[in-house]
Amino acid sequence: MAMTDTMARVGATLLSMVQTRLELAAVEVEEESQRLLGYFALVLLSLVLFGVAMLLLSLTIILVFWDSYRLQAALGLAVLFGAAAALVGLKLKASFANRPRLLAATVGELNKDINFIRNAGAAE
Repeated sequence: MAMTDTMARVGATLLSMVQTRLELAAVEVEEESQRLLGYFALVLLSLVLFGVAMLLLSLTIILVFWDSYRLQAALGLAVLFGAAAALVGLKLKASFANRPRLLAATVGELNKDINFIRNAGAAE
């Protein structure tokens, strides 16, 4: 009977550990989705505002050089905006490369649990 009680307690403990880890995973997934939604909203807003500002700036520059260098001014602005877009793209790529792994904390906790269980079995 004592062996059955011990096995039941071990089973209950393991199920409790799994439940805790699943709850942690759910929290991590929710945090990641909120972070991505925030990134998307900020990127969209900044693109709209930047686009309006650059359009107005471009029109101003082209109007200033309308009589003498309008084609060169338009081409220069196109090159400038293309270079700026490339730099922003590289920055965004680096930002995504440095983000934390999805479910990293959950996997770490599961690894700790597995190591604890292995060490407890080896100690007996």
